Amino acid sequence: MNYSEAVRYLLSFADFERSGRFLDRPDVAPMLALLHELRDPHLGRRTVHVAGSKGKGSVSAMVESILRQAGYWTGLYTSPHLHSYRERIRINGDPLTPEGFARLTTALKRGVDPVLGNLGERSLVTFDLLTALGFLAFNEADAQVQVMEVGLGGRVDSTNVFAMKDVAVITPLSLEHTQILGSTIEEIAHEKAGIITPGSMVVMAPQQHEAAERVIRDAAAAAGAEVIDVARDYRWRITRHDFKRQEVRIEHGGKPLMSRLALLGAHQVENAVTAVACVNALRERGAHIPDESVLDGLASVRWPGRGEVLTETPLVIADGAHNRGSAQRLREMLAEYFPGDRAFFIVGASADKDIDGLAEELAPMAERVFAVRTDHPRAMEPQRIAAAFAALGVPIEVRNDVGEALDTAMASKAGRAVICATGSLFVAAEAREHLGLAEREPI
Repeated sequence: MNYSEAVRYLLSFADFERSGRFLDRPDVAPMLALLHELRDPHLGRRTVHVAGSKGKGSVSAMVESILRQAGYWTGLYTSPHLHSYRERIRINGDPLTPEGFARLTTALKRGVDPVLGNLGERSLVTFDLLTALGFLAFNEADAQVQVMEVGLGGRVDSTNVFAMKDVAVITPLSLEHTQILGSTIEEIAHEKAGIITPGSMVVMAPQQHEAAERVIRDAAAAAGAEVIDVARDYRWRITRHDFKRQEVRIEHGGKPLMSRLALLGAHQVENAVTAVACVNALRERGAHIPDESVLDGLASVRWPGRGEVLTETPLVIADGAHNRGSAQRLREMLAEYFPGDRAFFIVGASADKDIDGLAEELAPMAERVFAVRTDHPRAMEPQRIAAAFAALGVPIEVRNDVGEALDTAMASKAGRAVICATGSLFVAAEAREHLGLAEREPI
């Protein structure tokens, strides 16, 4: 296969991200069968496993950056991607090359075929194959540590294939994917806490819901796993910031750490503290990670599409906020970190998202909303987005795509209002591409 053929092969399987079709299965047996055919490439290195509703990608990126600065050869697996499937699998910070992606997919197929023959043609999905591809890449590269972000839920996620792992991280939990994960915060927390294994250390980020915290603690107790409670054990505050970076004081055990962070918002500070707690857990497991590596790792981490400044004149921000909770954090960040108290929002979303909740959070500071349909198979119709904001008294314009909306907003921007492209990572990606900051990879 070449690279385009490899991606088409992966997408020939059921893909929840693009189609919304979810394969409801009781366990990860098909994924384990695939890994067995591939000679268990997921084993043999330290593992950090990150689940949650918000911030899990940022925490994963921060932990990997710190470990890389400490001299570890790292593998990072995240989803979704902005511009290329290769972004999901990184070796020491670098995405897989097209040639490497294609070569490993060819090797992967040799393991897939027997599983399909034994378990049936619908036993594996695209995300299974991408995850196995990541493990193959990390194994081939002799990665010393792998940081794995959960795709959906946790208990039966394709990444949850370890009898034991070093650290299981649970970032803040909220209602999401309720048709799949459950309609209550307790049910969702149960799915997320399914990544906790016996003997692991559990890093619990600050939780908004006491019910979620109880479920996490109960799961850890049942597994005999130690819980590191970030909200209880750490103290932090922002000492200064502008719209490019912030400086943070983190205290643990009476020891202060003064850190710089290029990612903006109070929520990213919480993510950074959670990453530091994860690093301290790895230290307890024998990892050598100097404080200088922590500082350098946090200062150098980049995570595009999350509160990212795309242009300064006019001021254009891209953020992948896609639900009520993340929209609330976005609104708080815009009010605190950027000039003025009004914003032009360019909003596109996936069809299954809570657009009413997102609108209620963003409407108080919306000068105008440009409703768009993203270039994605599961995109919500812009008229539905427009109706949600119009019901709250926000002026609305419907545009054909993100680029057209961005051009209109940049041309008509009044006063000191910031322009913010949000509602999904697809919108953030299309804004970056339109402004020439990246190119979408042709398939």
